[in-house]
Amino acid sequence: MKEAAAHPLPWGVAVESVDSADARALLREYYTEVADRYYALHENRRSTSEEIERGLAEYPPGYLAPPDGVLLVARRGDDVAGCVGVRLLDARTAELKQMFVRAARRGRGAAGALLVAAERVAAELGAERLRLDTRLDLVEALALYRQHGFSEIAPYHDDRYAEIFFEKPLSDPTGSDPTGSDPTG
Repeated sequence: MKEAAAHPLPWGVAVESVDSADARALLREYYTEVADRYYALHENRRSTSEEIERGLAEYPPGYLAPPDGVLLVARRGDDVAGCVGVRLLDARTAELKQMFVRAARRGRGAAGALLVAAERVAAELGAERLRLDTRLDLVEALALYRQHGFSEIAPYHDDRYAEIFFEKPLSDPTGSDPTGSDPTG
């Protein structure tokens, strides 16, 4: 048993409906965390439940649903770690959305597994590049994206919360890493 704990199974990542109970819980946790961090930084307070509900309602139905988008969820057995959305912006460009790993699961490879799966799905959707936006206060996200080969680009939209933009070319539709490095590392 000690060996299994020292070398846990890898995270499984699969497409999941945004309407599933796990997906809804993850997306609520994601939105609550980014909203709380924003309000703590700019207004020295936490978000209210009304603000969370309004924010969640801004995502249109089908936002991360086939044929132009998906939500991926990382699990290890019944342990749900996090999620990431991928959606097509145009025929050659996909966008990463709602990248989130629960705080208690961070540092265990789930974010890397989600990113690798998101790149694979984006390529399968026909994208040649994957873009994303984030905020400068989300320092863990900035480090993760840079570590996984995303480069800073000029803004591609004007959302007031987006402060920095990244892009990564998707040259290998199989999603394999040509460097041979461990993507969960």
